[in-house]
Amino acid sequence: MGDSDATLAERFRGGDQSALTEMYRLYSAPMFVIALKMLGRRDLAADTVQRAFVQAWQAAGRFDVGRELQPWLYAITRRAAIDVYRRERRASETLPLDPDGADRALVSEDVTLDETWRAWEVRRALDQLHPDEREVLRLAYHEGYTQSEIAEHLGIALGTVKSRTARAQRRLAGMLQHVRDEVAT
Repeated sequence: MGDSDATLAERFRGGDQSALTEMYRLYSAPMFVIALKMLGRRDLAADTVQRAFVQAWQAAGRFDVGRELQPWLYAITRRAAIDVYRRERRASETLPLDPDGADRALVSEDVTLDETWRAWEVRRALDQLHPDEREVLRLAYHEGYTQSEIAEHLGIALGTVKSRTARAQRRLAGMLQHVRDEVAT
């Protein structure tokens, strides 16, 4: 855990409301993604994130500052999503869950919290790339274009596509080193 994370954790444990605000800024979006993946509805996912932060704040005094905040918050989010799911299921016998996503995540747990975290980290790293670099990667990896097809599609030289791709891959590798380290342990 980095110094800033340790300081944030200590402030949080001490009841500093600005620490909670900072945690919300840092972690609410990935928590929302986890909840949305599990529940399949934006309103329920938003409710889950609120519940998770309330539960975290109530447990702040017992938080072990030696732990990392992010995985702890994600675990709370997952439990809160299950609680919301159960509440909704009791309230109406049929909760309209996405059969290919949310229900599967709750029942078979095909999508793990770690996988969701890794996907979020990759998305965050991609967002930090220059738009030109991000576009060549999108065309290559999501659309399946060859480098020649990317050059033609964007109207740029093949050498430019190759250099943008290499630069983007190097930058992503640096930004995602912590993910590789986490997977290796």
